[in-house]
Formats: sequence, structure tokens, C-alpha cells
Amino acid sequence: MWLVYTLATTLLWGLAELFYKKGALEREKYSHLKICVMVGLVMGLHAVYTLVTEDFTYTLQHLITYLPVSACYILSMAFSFFGMRFIEESISDPIENTSGAMCSLMCVLFLGDRLDAMVWVAIGIIVIGVVGIGFLENSGDLKRRQRLGKKLAITAFCMPFLYALIDAFGCVLDIYFLEMETSPLLAVGATEDTIELIANTSYELTFALVGLVMFIFMKIKGVKFGGLVEQKDKALAAVCETAGQLTYVYAMASGNGAIAAPIISAVCVVSLLLSRIFLKEKLTKKQYLFIGIIIVGILMLAIIEGE
Repeated sequence: MWLVYTLATTLLWGLAELFYKKGALEREKYSHLKICVMVGLVMGLHAVYTLVTEDFTYTLQHLITYLPVSACYILSMAFSFFGMRFIEESISDPIENTSGAMCSLMCVLFLGDRLDAMVWVAIGIIVIGVVGIGFLENSGDLKRRQRLGKKLAITAFCMPFLYALIDAFGCVLDIYFLEMETSPLLAVGATEDTIELIANTSYELTFALVGLVMFIFMKIKGVKFGGLVEQKDKALAAVCETAGQLTYVYAMASGNGAIAAPIISAVCVVSLLLSRIFLKEKLTKKQYLFIGIIIVGILMLAIIEGE
């Protein structure tokens, strides 16, 4: 079953990226906040389901203690949602997936980890791809710059990089918080059997609270949220994101995580294909070349880390 869960995770997260992009309408000023509301709603519902069906003790202290990790993940996703309004998914998703490489480097800096030579090679390949994409973005005749203006075009292009950086920092914090020898969650009652449930529930509840705040903010501003049918792409993205998180847990807990992780990391390939098929995104040959280089580096890093 681990392979089914692994493939399901890859497909669900690839679909989530597709629906995120469809829901992040450039003409809709607050579309990125509306996505946050939908994701918060679905994650909040799942958190409540977890609290009702799972046998573990959960308190407000857990949510507060895990808040630094949750904040990093949620902030990174907010930047991603904003960038999706203006940047092709074929470009933004591979850049965002470089967070794994950034996480490896941060583990060296902050946690004292040591990296194998091949990990450095994989990171170098990713850097070449990212630099290449950045060079192409800032040279030549770009329709996006003409359409948005230079300032907004540069801001939008920075969003996937900010996602990768903040998400990577969140991953480093997550490692620290889920390590039994160091976890601050142990001081507030978490155990080895419940620590992952507590962490995931805290993240989902925090996202639900952020979504509620965003909803209230838009109501005060007089922004019309629209019905479920109108926001169906945002809702489908939220469902796919949460469902993928569920299957991911089962895939990684099966004992075959070393094999599952590289397969799941191919979600950027799935996203690229779906964007080409359903969103009709067309890039230049040079852009596809450098995106391909990034994907090779990501897959290489996932395979090495999974060994």
C-alpha cells in the first residue's frame, strides 16, 4: 500500500498546485487571501476530525509552542499564493521546490549537520538552474514586465524564492521540534507516540485561525468572498493539499520512506505537465532547459537524502 499512498500524494499535491494557480486570479486583488481562507477552512475541519477520532490529549500550549513552525509554513504559502497570481506555475513550482536544498544548507549552518559530496553537487545543479531562470527573467523582452510594470513584476518573481527560503527555515525548525532529544513539545506533554499528531494538528488549527482572520479582514474591507461554486478552484486546491498531507503521512510511515521521498519530490514534474496541459502555459526552450536542470537537482537530492 505504501506505493499507492506515495503515488496518491504526488498526484494530489500536483493537482493542488494546478487548482491553486487556477484560483489565484491576477485580476482578483484578494484571491491569495481567499485561498488562505479556503485552506484554513479545510485544514481546520480536518484538525477537528483528528481531535475527535484520535486518542491523544491536546491543549492550547501545544498550539502556542509549535507556533514558530506553523508561522513559517503559513507565511511561505501566503507568499506562494500571491506570486501565483502573476508567475507561471511552470516557473514558480520548481523554484519553490528548491526549499529542500535550502533546508540542507540551513541544517549545516544551524544544526551542525554534515553533507556528502554528492549532496553539494545536487545543490550546485539546483543553483545553476535557479541562476539561469533568474537571468532569463531579468533580460530580454518579457510580456509580464510590460503587463505588470517593472516593480510588480520583480516583486512577483521574488515570491517563489521567499516561499523556498521561509519554508526551508520552517523545515529546519520542524526537525528540531520533532526530534525527541530537543523538542520543546515534550515540555508541554507530547510523547513519542503523539508528537507528530500534535504538531500537525497545531499547524492545521493555526492555519484555520489565520484563515478566519483573513476572512474577517476582507469582510471589514467590504470584499465579496463569493459562494463555494465561485471559489471551487480554491476549495479543490485546499482539499487536495490536505488529502495529500494525509497520504504523505501514511507513505512515510510505511517503512519505505527512503523510496517514497524521491517519488513524492517529483510533484514538480507533475505540476509542470498539468500546467502545460490544462493551463496551456508555454515557456521558451531556454526556460524549460533551466527548469529541467532544477528538477534534476531536486530529484538527485531527494534520492541521495533517501538512501
